[in-house]
Amino acid sequence: MDNDSTVSDRVEVAGAPDIPGLTFRRFRGAGDFPAMAAVIQASKVADNIERVNSVDDLARAYAHLVNSDADRDMLFVEIDGEVVGYNRVWWGREENGPWTYSHVGFLKPAWRGRGLGRAALAYLEEHLRQIAASHVGDGQRFFNTDAADTETAREALLLGAGYQAVRHGFNMVRPLTGAEAEPVVVSPMPDGLATQPATPEHYRAIWEADGEAFRDHWGYVPPTEADYQGWLDNSVFNPALWQVAWDQASGQVAGMVLNFVSEPENEEYHRRRGYTEGISVRRPWRKRGLARALLTRSLQMFKDMGMTEAALGVDSENLSGALRLYESVGFRVAKRQTVYRKPL
Repeated sequence: MDNDSTVSDRVEVAGAPDIPGLTFRRFRGAGDFPAMAAVIQASKVADNIERVNSVDDLARAYAHLVNSDADRDMLFVEIDGEVVGYNRVWWGREENGPWTYSHVGFLKPAWRGRGLGRAALAYLEEHLRQIAASHVGDGQRFFNTDAADTETAREALLLGAGYQAVRHGFNMVRPLTGAEAEPVVVSPMPDGLATQPATPEHYRAIWEADGEAFRDHWGYVPPTEADYQGWLDNSVFNPALWQVAWDQASGQVAGMVLNFVSEPENEEYHRRRGYTEGISVRRPWRKRGLARALLTRSLQMFKDMGMTEAALGVDSENLSGALRLYESVGFRVAKRQTVYRKPL
């Protein structure tokens, strides 16, 4: 017999399929993280997504949610008390742009194709409409989500619900060793700029400089203090690997590559990969070869560390020409990511 706590967090989902033992409920706290990690694990194998999300990773991420209340903004799918899927929503407003009402969902492969995804999506959209109704201000409003080109079931679900692809990004990989690896040619630093180790008193300045540099990018949403704290708390946060350039005359951050290594990911996929992510250059120092200098220094660093490949993600329509830069130093497209939107 259900106790009061399990009955009170039940959620009614219109249009849910008739599956024996099916229930929907809300988040129950940290005790849900192991089940969430298991759902992600099953999903990533079916969808050919390379990622590692431990219980600790989930706890860290959920400690720093922005514009999302886990107790209110999540939907769990259970069959006979076993979590087989979960979903979460959040919202944001792009700087001088539209309001975005985002959602993400995971469902174990054994339960796909039975209408659970459609029912959950409809519930999430209605929940986001209720959130949007409390927001005052002009601007277009969109449901917002994404999917990789290997997530064929999710793409079909979104297209069937009226979503349209609005932007593409690429995951890119660059061999550092082996027959396919091009030599790493380290470009010189522009005059007046130099790198130095990042220490705790620099973290805030580096964070703010990175945020300023990304204001030009599509979909930019101003970061919050919670975002900053989540950045500091991330399991791959490793300033010892960063390449940060400072203007020697002004003492300001000019640009950076915030490199990291995920040891759990490398262990699971039997590889030695370093990520050259967080690549940004502030406006006064652009068009001088700084990004190339920092990126090639990063590649050489990873090679010296014994990494066999480097990887990054890029917006395919980046106005700064990032895709061309990355291709010119040996990165090649490995997978496509697509942002899907639907008018609210």
